[in-house]
Amino acid sequence: MIPTYELDDDQWNRLVQDVADHFDDVTLNRGFQYYKQNRVLKLTIPSHRYIKAIVEGSENYSVEINLDHFEACRCDCPVNVPCKHIFASVLKYAELHNRSTHALVNAKNLTATKSDNPSPAKTYGQARLLEAKKSAESAARLKEQAKYIPKMDISQWHELFEHCTERITQGSRNTQFVNDMLEAIFRIKPSLSPDINRLFILHARLFVLSKLTKQPQDQSGYAYSYLAFHTHHAASDLQEAIEKDIADGAPAAGDGVNLPYTLQTLDYLRKEMLAETNDNHYFLSHYQQVWSQWLIPPVNETVYSEEIGRLEEVAAEAGSSRTAFTLKMAKAGMYMHLSNDREAWKLLGSAKEVSGISAEYLTFFLNHLSRTEQWSRLTSWLTEIAPLLNLRRNNNIRSYSDYWEVAVQHLPDAEPQMWDTLASLLPLSRQIYEEKLLANEKWERWMDYHLSMDSDPLEFRVTDLQPIEKNAPELLLPFYHQAVERYVLHKNRDSYKSAVKMLKRLAKLYKKLKREPRWESFIDSFASRNSRLRALQEELRKGKLLE
Repeated sequence: MIPTYELDDDQWNRLVQDVADHFDDVTLNRGFQYYKQNRVLKLTIPSHRYIKAIVEGSENYSVEINLDHFEACRCDCPVNVPCKHIFASVLKYAELHNRSTHALVNAKNLTATKSDNPSPAKTYGQARLLEAKKSAESAARLKEQAKYIPKMDISQWHELFEHCTERITQGSRNTQFVNDMLEAIFRIKPSLSPDINRLFILHARLFVLSKLTKQPQDQSGYAYSYLAFHTHHAASDLQEAIEKDIADGAPAAGDGVNLPYTLQTLDYLRKEMLAETNDNHYFLSHYQQVWSQWLIPPVNETVYSEEIGRLEEVAAEAGSSRTAFTLKMAKAGMYMHLSNDREAWKLLGSAKEVSGISAEYLTFFLNHLSRTEQWSRLTSWLTEIAPLLNLRRNNNIRSYSDYWEVAVQHLPDAEPQMWDTLASLLPLSRQIYEEKLLANEKWERWMDYHLSMDSDPLEFRVTDLQPIEKNAPELLLPFYHQAVERYVLHKNRDSYKSAVKMLKRLAKLYKKLKREPRWESFIDSFASRNSRLRALQEELRKGKLLE
């Protein structure tokens, strides 16, 4: 298009000044992105100093710009103030006149450079007053925009959050940073319906989580592979609040009126999840939770197939090196919903090669199968994912074993499979394996395990062995005998004392079993076999086991 009306230097300079006066930095940046993405679909200049445009956003918006009265610019988007759609149109207008679009993007810096340097007498006080005035005007504009929250889509909420928090981008990323960001957002929140209010609070926290966990960079622009401890701590607290928000919002999420918000929430989580790098996977669990609690099956299978396509599309935009782990985990969830368990297991196995899998991510799969009472599939999943567990943390194996208990309650024939799987995780599963054996009165299996491990009976408290002594005392005989022989082989005074202590337990056990002749025969044979060990003989006599 060839402009009908000229733009002289004075008019151009005035336009640069108007841009500097009416747009904040965030809007300048976002409008520039819209311009670069060719979202200005149509621009006309129906009369001198007047512009009309159509700009693509979440829908197509009409823009009207009066270059002589810039404050009268209008866009029919919910923001209703000089917005990114208006600025994108201004950039397109400048392009048509062969003017520098970068001069408009940097208008604030250019106009600041041209202004006179303030005298020392003016500087501090006037700057404070001007800053306070701008802050008050900005707060008033934001509150006015916030009235339209119920009519906005979620991407527009996040744009509003950007405006609210643009002054809090610096400083340490810690709990105070989180509190300051949320306070700035909630300050402009109007009265909302309960459902919208819950969703608004959820997205405010998701927005802050994203800002909190973005990778810091060094001076060269290289992103560090770690976040500071206080940042992780603040993020962990924030995630707990988000998990509760998602759970509280579940009853209303599937409602026809709220379904668009649910799908927009998924869009947001998908992009954030696949944009994370290295081992900082803060959004994956929230993505899984929304699928698990907000989109409750039965959902049409095409929904899951389509989601796989969306995941791959967003991941391709982000770059495979950044999304390898989260993409595999998210796709595994979709294949589980499609009952394609083998493909899901394959993806989980390859995800483990990229990064360790936290128990919370695997719990998503187990929880879904348990909640939907798919007991046979649950046992298969429990068996298949056992090698993927990070067993260095005891609570991981404990939550995993609890799902086994539930599965076996509904599918008793799966019990041998449970014991075999838990045994395959030894020695890291030792504590929970032993506890479950005793709790389920598997005395013989418990004893076989400790015999194979050459466990020392003296390392157990008397109360630990009492259930076996009460219910299956004969199983303790080989356990105690094995320990006695091992003590003697050490051939030192302390080990002989331990042997005598264990022999006394054996004497009581044989008596309880009413096998005193067997005991007498054994102790005589034992003393005879070890007659050359004088220290042992002394300890036997001290213990009144020999006369």
